[in-house]
Amino acid sequence: MTVRGRGVTRAGTGARLSPWQLTLLAALGVPRVVLHDLGLAGAGVNALLVFAPPVCWVLVVLLARVPDPLRTLTKVGLCYGVLMGAVHQVLWRLAYDGETPRLGGNLAGLPEMAHVVITRGFAFGSSVVTGVLVGVLVGLVAWGLGRVLRL
Repeated sequence: MTVRGRGVTRAGTGARLSPWQLTLLAALGVPRVVLHDLGLAGAGVNALLVFAPPVCWVLVVLLARVPDPLRTLTKVGLCYGVLMGAVHQVLWRLAYDGETPRLGGNLAGLPEMAHVVITRGFAFGSSVVTGVLVGVLVGLVAWGLGRVLRL
């Protein structure tokens, strides 16, 4: 039986998180991206902002007894990657102090627009891939902890 209400879908003993809840979990990682791009985070603050969001992700899926933490946190990771990529795009010029990256070697002679499209495109894509990989890794940790703790 499935009961819906307040953004959580309960199926059996576990809860499925709503898209808004997934997005909010992913957004926990955005402050680190902003501070990193602006060069404002020291090592200690950066470490806290790197590890605190995934710890929160694990706690949420375990406490909510999410039936498939791997799938759930992969979705969170995907959303995190998109948010990370978007923030990098918005802060692009600030992060590079106006000296945006250019292609080298045989590609150095391409038109300026090609440099922009290729470097920004790869930056966004790598952010999404990184987010998904973080989500998968954290999802595996949550799944394993759930099995060990019998949640």
